[in-house]
Amino acid sequence: MIIDLLRELNELDEHPTLEAKACSSGDLGDSVFETVCAFANEPDLGGGRIVLGVTRSLEDFFGGYEVIGVGDPDKLLKDIASGCATRFNHPVRPRAFTESLEGKTVVIVEIDELSPSQKPLYFAKHHLPRGAWRRIGSTDQRCTDEDLVLFYGNRQGDSYDLSILGNATIEDLDPEALAHYRKLRAKVNPLAEELEWSDHDLLQSLNAIRRENGIWRPTLTGMLLFATRMAYRRELPAVRVDYIRVPGKEWVEDPEKRFSSTVDMRGPLLQIVDRAQAAVMDDLPKGFDLQEGQIQAETPTLPARVLREAIVNALMHRSYREHRPTQIIRYSNRIEIHNAGFSLKNEDQLGEPGSQLRNPNLAAVFHETNTAETKGSGIRVMREQMRSHGFSLPTFESDRANNSFTSRLLLHHFLREEDLEWLRQAPGELSDSQRYALIFLREQGAINNQTLRQLTGADVLASSQDLRKLRELKLVTQKGKGSATYYLPGLLFPSTQADAAPVPKEHTTLQAKHTTLDPGHATLGGGHATLKESLPPALRGQVDELGKRPGEKIRSVILGLCAWKPLSSSELAEILGRKDNEAIRRDHLKPMIESGQLAYLYPDMERHPQQAYRTNESLEP
Repeated sequence: MIIDLLRELNELDEHPTLEAKACSSGDLGDSVFETVCAFANEPDLGGGRIVLGVTRSLEDFFGGYEVIGVGDPDKLLKDIASGCATRFNHPVRPRAFTESLEGKTVVIVEIDELSPSQKPLYFAKHHLPRGAWRRIGSTDQRCTDEDLVLFYGNRQGDSYDLSILGNATIEDLDPEALAHYRKLRAKVNPLAEELEWSDHDLLQSLNAIRRENGIWRPTLTGMLLFATRMAYRRELPAVRVDYIRVPGKEWVEDPEKRFSSTVDMRGPLLQIVDRAQAAVMDDLPKGFDLQEGQIQAETPTLPARVLREAIVNALMHRSYREHRPTQIIRYSNRIEIHNAGFSLKNEDQLGEPGSQLRNPNLAAVFHETNTAETKGSGIRVMREQMRSHGFSLPTFESDRANNSFTSRLLLHHFLREEDLEWLRQAPGELSDSQRYALIFLREQGAINNQTLRQLTGADVLASSQDLRKLRELKLVTQKGKGSATYYLPGLLFPSTQADAAPVPKEHTTLQAKHTTLDPGHATLGGGHATLKESLPPALRGQVDELGKRPGEKIRSVILGLCAWKPLSSSELAEILGRKDNEAIRRDHLKPMIESGQLAYLYPDMERHPQQAYRTNESLEP
């Protein structure tokens, strides 16, 4: 079995159900049990296996695994059984056994997924939610309050969309918005009995109002669906949709050149869906598609149903605990929709039947008015529509650290004649999925295994093999390891057109160090003085005052620097005079991301080659 497990580890960039750990010291530590907890908790994963005594080879640049063995396997087996029985809120019964390879012993631990009634499993010495862990992709992630929605549903009380807002009254609900609901509901089912009810009874049936201290008051669901414009501004100031047009393919940092136009939309969500869709579709260029018997015809460069589903998913599944707007960002080559709230459903299961509802009462109204597809089918419909119209499949990124979700829709047909002509420059015979990877890489500048799976519908193994083939052909360069693996243009990446993303010079060598790709940043090649000297005097003074023992003051300085402009961990380390940018990331940047003080410049790919850190206000429109 160990030979098969090693083959799996070495063939895949990431492995959701298999984890390797060295354990050379004989001490299990918390890491092994965190993985136990994650495998046992993750819905529909089916559990997983942990291999102890295996590590990445230091001699293999691409991170191959090798057996190093464990020192005292009998002790490890006892410690695993004891820890699984005592560390958690209830016992876990793993299957643990040993195997040998070339005289070295490994320990294999098999963990079953728990039944829904037993979840969440969590460390007994910690409180929920942080004592529980989930398996997200190939990583173990601490649970958040949002994850408890997945495990508990309404068993611990009402969902957040039934909460009552502080100063809202029933007079804040707009009769015209309720009439709009009746109209939509009648289209779906003209004989629906609720259409005969009074407004008050209808609102009550939709959980749009609740009695509090003898007074009927609107719930969050009621306000989102039926509030007047004035009440929206007063009670829900951040609940809006911003449609932003950005020139070119990248986010523009210069506030004077950032946007070509911005439209802010707020109001009852059933109406906002239509307004947002119309604003984007009217703005898209039209293609010429002459059918037999027609004089002329124009077709949009994106299927309207796909855009609608993406907008509906953003509004229906977003976290309304977070006070930030939903953003629809139109670049020259794509549309990105950003909303608050990571996916409660594992990204690898997006598009599969069934859904995990953050806002069940809001979702019920969306479904019964046919605003949203049947439960769990919206993403599947988007993929089918894009495929049938000859477009690349949509991609989705769930960012737990920043509590956000991004949908991305490319605006041109894939494998057009222009694309095929461009691909002819590439050496070797390429499959369609490998071609898709190169075209996406040309448009976006980076790709990882998960994104390729979403583009092609392939599994982890097939996507890993495609990316490995491209790497062997020197069309891509691999960066990072394990779950953080991503790919950049390689030595033989086809030359791009003038409007395509260029291949940065630093990507042409595997030993290249990170340097910022933004021409607006000061370069690091000439030493940190260049960047430090460009700081505003006040910031430069704060940096100089830190000294060698900065203490907690360093975080306030980091906040000031990232508010000035987004900076990478390497740039921050250079400015602050620190040699170890990984220590900066671990000790300060990551905690500041988790606390909401900082955000990623590219939230859809944590290991993006141009990743930098910004304050939440520094890039607000």
